[in-house]
Amino acid sequence: MLWSEVRRQVLRTGLGLGAAGLLASVAGCGFALRRPPKLAFGSIAMSGFAPRSPLAEELQAQLAQQVRVLPPPATVDVVLQSLVDVRERSVVASTSAAQVRALQLRVKFTFRAQTPGGRELIPRAELLLARDMSYTENAALAKEYEEGELFRAMQSDIVLQVLRRLAAVQV
Repeated sequence: MLWSEVRRQVLRTGLGLGAAGLLASVAGCGFALRRPPKLAFGSIAMSGFAPRSPLAEELQAQLAQQVRVLPPPATVDVVLQSLVDVRERSVVASTSAAQVRALQLRVKFTFRAQTPGGRELIPRAELLLARDMSYTENAALAKEYEEGELFRAMQSDIVLQVLRRLAAVQV
């Protein structure tokens, strides 16, 4: 009995030291959580978005953490103009009985950025993301939820890509 207690104590100590060493090596390598890119301007206006666009709402929330987001007629440093903001869903596979088996979900966002005076900062840019999703009628409600989650994930990816492009802008 005594030998097993000693062995357990040695294992616990060794595992604790190993974990501490691993944490110290990760901390020393410069590891840090991903942060949104720093923007080099102080205010932005967003125009051309649909009234209740989920993409516009998420983009505005992310931008508001760093800069002032003002309504379009205001005097700002940058104007972000949405040209196309669509979500598409298409059938890519079906059975011989016309039952859907696979869907493709696409999010397309086309935008440009300019100064209020009209100087182009980001020329017309198009972001297109697509995800494939299996489908079965037996789990229609679950698949509808999965579709919503995939659209939200693609929307977040697009917002991060727009932020990275805006971070490269020099006003």
